[in-house]
Amino acid sequence: MVRAASQSAGRGQFGSVWESAARQNLTFSVIYYPVWLAPDRQFDLSRAVALACMLEDHWQIKWPNDIYIDGKKAGGILIENQLQGGKIVASIIGIGLNVNQTQFPASLPNATSMALAAARTFDLDLVFERLLERLEQGYLDLRAGHVERLRKNYLQRLFRLDQPANFQLPDGALLHGVIRDVADDGRLLLETATGMASFGVKEIAFCA
Repeated sequence: MVRAASQSAGRGQFGSVWESAARQNLTFSVIYYPVWLAPDRQFDLSRAVALACMLEDHWQIKWPNDIYIDGKKAGGILIENQLQGGKIVASIIGIGLNVNQTQFPASLPNATSMALAAARTFDLDLVFERLLERLEQGYLDLRAGHVERLRKNYLQRLFRLDQPANFQLPDGALLHGVIRDVADDGRLLLETATGMASFGVKEIAFCA
């Protein structure tokens, strides 16, 4: 595990920038070696990690694995799997969680933090210890084969599940639909006016 008190070039999904005020939030990476996990089940690990980051009952997961508090983004997860010989030889899990930061750039109107949501500050080390414990337990649950439980719990936490919402396609077109499930390969299953459709992470985006 590597933890940074501050960072100058934080990365999010697909090359986006992860901004974090120095010494106010948690930014760290953990490496696991899930050689027992089949490459086509990579999203099971993503589920386990996202659930581990649900530190409070009302927190939610915005597909595929953003951390949401009260409808706003409080954290992100970036998992990079290294495959060799048909096996996942290593998984680097990067996590950024906004803890005590209360002011964000105007370019991030949907950002929040634990401090903003709870109206108090937190001990970073205590939050970090709790998060690491939950990560380890989630990893062990996955390794023990508790996949169905992870799937069920992931859906229960999923942001906007079974709620009508608007989405944007890569060509800019808008799509109205309802999230019904997430497939084992991580694709979002959306009920639309023309029936069920599935989308990868790069193929659809939530509208603000």
